[in-house]
Amino acid sequence: MTTSPDTPEIDLTTDVVTLTRQLMDINSVSLHELELADAVERALTAYDHLVVERRGNSIVARTDLGLSERVVLAGHLDTVPVNDNFPSRLDEAAGILHGLGACDMKSGDAVILKLAATLEKPNRDVTYVLYEAEEIEAVHNGLGKLAESEPELLAGDFAILMEPSNAGVEAGCQGTLRVEVRTSGERSHSARSWRGDNAIHKAGEVLRRLEAYVPRKPVIDGLEYHEGLNAVFVSGGVAGNVIPDECVVTVNYRFAPDRSEEEALAFVTEFFEGYDLTLTDSAPGALPGLERPSAKAFIDAVGGEVGPKFGWTDVARFTVLGMPAVNYGPGDPMFAHKADEHVRISEITSCEQALRDWLTA
Repeated sequence: MTTSPDTPEIDLTTDVVTLTRQLMDINSVSLHELELADAVERALTAYDHLVVERRGNSIVARTDLGLSERVVLAGHLDTVPVNDNFPSRLDEAAGILHGLGACDMKSGDAVILKLAATLEKPNRDVTYVLYEAEEIEAVHNGLGKLAESEPELLAGDFAILMEPSNAGVEAGCQGTLRVEVRTSGERSHSARSWRGDNAIHKAGEVLRRLEAYVPRKPVIDGLEYHEGLNAVFVSGGVAGNVIPDECVVTVNYRFAPDRSEEEALAFVTEFFEGYDLTLTDSAPGALPGLERPSAKAFIDAVGGEVGPKFGWTDVARFTVLGMPAVNYGPGDPMFAHKADEHVRISEITSCEQALRDWLTA
């Protein structure tokens, strides 16, 4: 795709904090990443040591040195909608960069781009992925599209998704599924309730099972994952004078990455034996893979304590491809999507340096 001569410039020779601001000051709300994708493509194609390809508004740049290992560094280009926090604002005295995308995740993108431009001969081949539409429905997700249509573009031995993690390593991620647990009864007038069969009352047993549930806490690569099985919606009822004939309890299961989606569904099905179940959503977890040589070297380089990721992120897409992955990036995820989104400058620079040390040691 040819970029427009009006494409804004980003300077990959500048420092990583300034580069973060340049990225933040190009609006790229989900499905409107064209301008930023153009700028990224133009900047990366200036470097002869990279093979650059574009699919939609997702950019993949790779070294091709024939080394024995390949790692993937990935980040999404899009942001949530503006909330009176655009453009960027730097508080030098406090050492904090404020604005939309500060931590989620243009600071991580800046680290990726800076490394892509300056590491001509890394100690491992590297694939740099800047993709579109992570913040909205999965059908639009650029990483998901690449994984489905051209998985060879994402192939590697280890992946790092630079989502905000307080500049610490969060390994893998939990899988998630949702089921509807349905109880059935028979309608009648509430004045003659004995002539009916109350489906909402029957849901009490479903809730009692959930209340008695003891979470599984498997240890994977030395990390303890804490599973969860919880009711998140209850729906039922016809009218104020009618005994309901149906009640639906929606249950969310957050499962450790040592279980596949099929195994997770089998567990939930057995847990609710005797009830009608409908699967409404499912996504796999991601194994941490900390035993891999690349992962071990990465942990040694960045230091600090490694924790499990509670929640689901795009690292799971790499697990589907048979590749272990971790979350590692500047910024506190608690401030993602907030009006006062911000990132500490020290975390941007420390992430860049740690990754540079790992890829050059």
